[in-house]
Amino acid sequence: MLFDKIKKIGIVPVVKLEDAQDAKPLAKALCDGGLPCAEVTFRTEQAADAIKNMKEAYPEMLVGAGTVLTTSQVDEAVNAGAEFIVSPGLNPEVVEYCIEKNIPILPGCANPSDVEQAIKYGLKVVKFFPAEAAGGIKTIKAMAAPYHQMKFMPTGGVNPDNINEYLNFDKIIACGGTWMVKDNLIKEKKFDEIQNLTTQAVHKMLGFKLAHIGINCDNEEQAHKVAEAFDFMFGFAPKENPSSIFSDTYVETMKTPFLGTKGHIAIAVNSVERAKVYLEQKNIAFNEDSAVYRPDGKMQAVYMAQEVGGFAIHLVRNPALS
Repeated sequence: MLFDKIKKIGIVPVVKLEDAQDAKPLAKALCDGGLPCAEVTFRTEQAADAIKNMKEAYPEMLVGAGTVLTTSQVDEAVNAGAEFIVSPGLNPEVVEYCIEKNIPILPGCANPSDVEQAIKYGLKVVKFFPAEAAGGIKTIKAMAAPYHQMKFMPTGGVNPDNINEYLNFDKIIACGGTWMVKDNLIKEKKFDEIQNLTTQAVHKMLGFKLAHIGINCDNEEQAHKVAEAFDFMFGFAPKENPSSIFSDTYVETMKTPFLGTKGHIAIAVNSVERAKVYLEQKNIAFNEDSAVYRPDGKMQAVYMAQEVGGFAIHLVRNPALS
């Protein structure tokens, strides 16, 4: 489903293109930076051609049309290759037209009345716009309580400082943002800088950090000696479980050899699903059989297929979010 794909990407760059010829290098910068997605706004006459150029150059990229105000713009966008429509407000004519033609649409909603109209049309996801000006995450949480079936894509004022505050709320599928695709950077054709900003945005969203190091021991007696050494040297108090001993949260000593020739390295992330999708774009394979899921259906952990320096690598959900 399209919204599932958007959710796994996490950030939708909102793009304004004055020159359709910039669409291809911009698409490359976004894809190489880790965000194979764009909402091309219909605020310029070049929007349809830009969408077409993006999809022809990068057919795997998820491209939508934003600031769509009329049904004729819907047709123009879809004919150019747009896979979803985004509008700043909830225009009944545009919404009904998209529903009739089975075109995914995210109309802008900023208050309960808008959300109720969206529910009337059977929509499950809406754009929350303008996000920060309309009260930000506090307003979304307040509206999500009575409208529990609705999910949101906030846009407007989202930036590196607040992106995770939004994405950590499970009623938000993704955020629209412009900070990595600023108008001046596109006009000046600074696509390398756009790629760098995109990569920074992805890393900020995912929050990669070292969780712990795992050490493989041959037996339980050896594992206890290792754990005792860390406690003696550094005061890392041991906490034993059936298969291993944790020294504080820093080192996990395995009682019998587990994955990895030498052991394993755990990398904490804000979303295992999004981090997995990002790394798969880099052709990094995963051991799907190793995936562990939480009761709520979210992925808790998963191992990569290849070792690095003799260590198995696995992603694990940031404990602070559990």
